[in-house]
Amino acid sequence: MPRLKSESFGGGDQSWLGSSHGIANCRTETLDVSSLTAGTHYPKGYLPSGYPLAKVGGLLVPYNSAGIDGSEDLAGHLFTDQSIGAGDIAVPLLDHGRVKTEKVPAAGFAAPAAQPATTIVYI
Repeated sequence: MPRLKSESFGGGDQSWLGSSHGIANCRTETLDVSSLTAGTHYPKGYLPSGYPLAKVGGLLVPYNSAGIDGSEDLAGHLFTDQSIGAGDIAVPLLDHGRVKTEKVPAAGFAAPAAQPATTIVYI
C-alpha cells in the first residue's frame, strides 16, 4: 500500500495582488528548496504567497536585489503558500499582473528598477 501524505493549509494572504489579471496564467517552475533558510524565508513552515523569486540555473531562488549571481533578476512572485519539505517542489509563479509593493511578504522589498523576465506593474 502506498504511503499517502495529506496536508492542509489555507490559500494564503493574497492581499499583495493588485488585480486578478494574470492569476489564471501562472507558470509552473521548480523551487530550489536548498536556497531557503527556515528562520528567514519560511519561519512558519511554509513559503508565503507573494514571495519574490528569481530564476538561477533553471531553478527558483529567493530574489535578492543586491545579488550578482542572477538572483537580482526578478522572475515573479510565488502565487500560493508552499509547504517546505526536503526536496525541490513545483510551484506556481505569477510573472505578469499588478502587485502591491507594500504587501509583498519579504523584508525590505522594493519594486525592482528593471525586470527583464516579467511584466509586473507595481502599485
